[in-house]
Amino acid sequence: MEALVEDYRSAPLTAPDRAMLDYVAKLTREPWTMTEADVRSLRDAGFDDTAVLDICQVAAYYAFVNRLADGLGVELEPYWEDDREEKK
Repeated sequence: MEALVEDYRSAPLTAPDRAMLDYVAKLTREPWTMTEADVRSLRDAGFDDTAVLDICQVAAYYAFVNRLADGLGVELEPYWEDDREEKK
C-alpha cells in the first residue's frame, strides 16, 4: 500500500491496474495530450467501454471537485493536514 501511495509506478500492480492508473495520471496532469490511443490502451488492458467511461468520469470528477474547492478557497479539514505532516 505504501508503494501505491508514494508512487504507483513502483507498486506491484496487475497490468489492468497499471494501465488504468497510467491513463488517470495522464488525464490529471496533461489532459490536453489525451488521444484515442489512451482509450485504446485501456481497452487492450481488458476494460470495456463502460469501464473506460467510468474511469474517465471518476478522474474528471475528482479533478473538478478539487478545482472547485481550490477556486473557492476551501480549507482542508484539520485531519487532512495531520495526514500530510505524517507523510513528510
